[in-house]
Amino acid sequence: MHNEFPLRKIIHVDMDAFYASVEQLDNYELRGKPLAVGGGEKRGVVSAASYEARKFGVKSAMSGYLARQNCPNLIFVKPRFHRYKEVSFQIREIFLDYTDMVEPLSLDEAYLDVTLNKKGNPSATLIAQEIRQRIFNEVGLTASAGISINKFVAKIASDYNKPNGQKTVNPEEVIQFLEDLEIRKFYGVGKVTAAKMYNLGIFTGEDLKSKSLEFLEDHFGKGGAHYYHVVRGIHNSAVKTERVPKSVGAERTFSENLSSEIFMLERLDHIAKELEGRLKKSEIAGKTITLKIKYSDFSLQTRSKTLPYFVSDKDLILETAKQLLYQEELENSVRLLGLSLANLNTEIRKTDKVNDMITVQLRFDF
Repeated sequence: MHNEFPLRKIIHVDMDAFYASVEQLDNYELRGKPLAVGGGEKRGVVSAASYEARKFGVKSAMSGYLARQNCPNLIFVKPRFHRYKEVSFQIREIFLDYTDMVEPLSLDEAYLDVTLNKKGNPSATLIAQEIRQRIFNEVGLTASAGISINKFVAKIASDYNKPNGQKTVNPEEVIQFLEDLEIRKFYGVGKVTAAKMYNLGIFTGEDLKSKSLEFLEDHFGKGGAHYYHVVRGIHNSAVKTERVPKSVGAERTFSENLSSEIFMLERLDHIAKELEGRLKKSEIAGKTITLKIKYSDFSLQTRSKTLPYFVSDKDLILETAKQLLYQEELENSVRLLGLSLANLNTEIRKTDKVNDMITVQLRFDF
């Protein structure tokens, strides 16, 4: 006999090209034109791109230089985070009209648990439609949504009919939906993991499901159990109204590439001081210090060390950062350095026991 998980009604709302859309909303002349939020100069990076720019292959995290090569008519605007926060707050107020169970992931996306909601509406699909309509009427922006029995499936579904669309994966459709899904579309499977899965003959959810728990744990460590369960529709993570940070960090991109460790140590001193300020302000300490190095060719390297005690002091962070910097030779000149602290004293470790099977109530109204 298998235990039955409580089925939830989860909506994942994702704003469409949020930063760029806010800029187009505020400036009529930018509407319908290829737009990038970020820096177009040689060292600049694209933070967000409008759908008109995406048609030319412009996307976030791309260098401004490459973005302009792809799209010569691209218009660059500087980010205005105070404005994005203001609009995000407006949108969140709409969410809160329906449920207090709102978990923001960033300024432009959030999970909503509407299993029990303030409108007494049994249909999560209709609630999502209503929320999207209100965002359009009251804020002037479009949003997409995914609706399903858990956060994992809802997140994947919200990508399906973008922009300005939504997709519901009903309880009885979840297993088939996941089996048919390309493995690279599984939330959390990046390029490196996808390549590893392809090498193991895993191309779809169905291929993933055919692998045993032992096989997946052998090849993916702790992640193996996660993949084993999510492809079976099992994902028990509840919508958390207060997000506890898993790491705190600070980083700097330099106007000129650095090739000397002495100059890098000087910059790391400033970064460590900024990090200390953030930690002290939030009364947070951590054990794992990570040094992030982005080279001039945009390749990225991270080096970490876990200490036996919690730290938040600049000098202790910097001392470990020095060790990590000298741990091995640098591969190239450096354009960015960052420091972050994880394994924090805020983390509450929970061991969730999950069953291998889930019984789905087909009459659960979506």
